[in-house]
Amino acid sequence: MVGIVDYGSGNIHAISNIYKRLNIEHIISNDFNKLKLATHLLLPGVGAFDETMSILNSSGLKTFLDEMVLEKQKPIMGICVGMQLLSEGSEEGDLQGFGWIKGHVRKFDASLLNEKPHLPHLGWNTVEIKKEHSIFKDIDYHKGFYFLHSYYFDCANNDDVLGSTNYGITYASAVNHRNVFGMQFHPEKSHQNGLNIFSNFSKI
Repeated sequence: MVGIVDYGSGNIHAISNIYKRLNIEHIISNDFNKLKLATHLLLPGVGAFDETMSILNSSGLKTFLDEMVLEKQKPIMGICVGMQLLSEGSEEGDLQGFGWIKGHVRKFDASLLNEKPHLPHLGWNTVEIKKEHSIFKDIDYHKGFYFLHSYYFDCANNDDVLGSTNYGITYASAVNHRNVFGMQFHPEKSHQNGLNIFSNFSKI
């Protein structure tokens, strides 16, 4: 069962609808006792780094997720800001991230971007696979994924980069360290490729 962590992020129902379509058991909850029953955890993300991290800290969800991910070794996938929260911190704010994957989140340098509007990085783009993994099974790389962000994950270790995308620079758009996964793009807006990502994650 996939547990979608509900901390007020706006895209949880779109993700739930996809799991309903895939006929995969899931729950949306911020209740620790309910989320403990999940075999997989999903951390969606819409909003600013510090604002989101502050909610997770004050609600106790950060401590709970640390236990589930680090001690119980449950697979977790962060999406968009949810992926950025996996880092040690962000230029967007002052709070520390989970630190499950080494690296920091940085803002795109607009001077390196040719097309206007420069930011956010909005729309479809491709992902170049850097490390083979079952989470990318049956993905059509030519169709790519849907992105919406102004900050990117600057990974400290190349071994943690699952896939990269070019937008002025080449950056990590998919990351993985042990049982922790992150997708900078929005699978819930990426048509069949996104459905495959959600399905594949539930089978890890």
